[in-house]
Amino acid sequence: MSYYKILIVEDDPVIREQLRLLLAGSGYQAQAVADVPAAIRQMESFGPHLVVLDIGLPGASGLELCAQIRSVSNAPVVFVTSSNNDLDELNSILLGGDAFITKPYNPAILLARIASLLRRAYPAAGEELLRWKGAVLHPESGKLEYQGRTVELTRNEQKILWYLFKHAGTICPRADLIDFLWDNQLYIDDNALSVHVSRIREKLNAIGLEGFIQTRHRQGYLI
Repeated sequence: MSYYKILIVEDDPVIREQLRLLLAGSGYQAQAVADVPAAIRQMESFGPHLVVLDIGLPGASGLELCAQIRSVSNAPVVFVTSSNNDLDELNSILLGGDAFITKPYNPAILLARIASLLRRAYPAAGEELLRWKGAVLHPESGKLEYQGRTVELTRNEQKILWYLFKHAGTICPRADLIDFLWDNQLYIDDNALSVHVSRIREKLNAIGLEGFIQTRHRQGYLI
């Protein structure tokens, strides 16, 4: 049995059980619920490493649930939904979703995307601290430290900074960052990356790291 726990939130009982069996058969610890209140309870009691989420849920939408999840957890969120609405797809990203897969889904593609997100979200124990210009990134805890002051990062903020630290001193093209974050450059709105970077800059400014991330017009970002 895999160490990873996955929560499925799907109101259709047939699809819910199909997903549970697919994930359990692939070695994951899978639990499935049908609505938002049950999902919130499971976020606390089950503590999933990843959430598979539908948009059309009774009582509240999966988009609302994603926002609630992001307030308490950095676990990756994979939308598996019958919605093919571009606005739903964009909102899922801006609210913290990591993948958007439409039904009917390909099981192999879904499993590959889940495995990829888990590898990126939970790096191997003992990963080194990353340092640049006095700033120290703690990849495992999702924190950045500077001159004794610390700021908490969301998972996507952590991933952006990890990529920039790994390429410190060189310009990181926006397209490369988008691909690293979301695995798919075709559906992502370019503004989503700008929103994340703006939020990171606000946090860095608060601990004295003004100007740490530089923008290179039509090229990308540089630290």
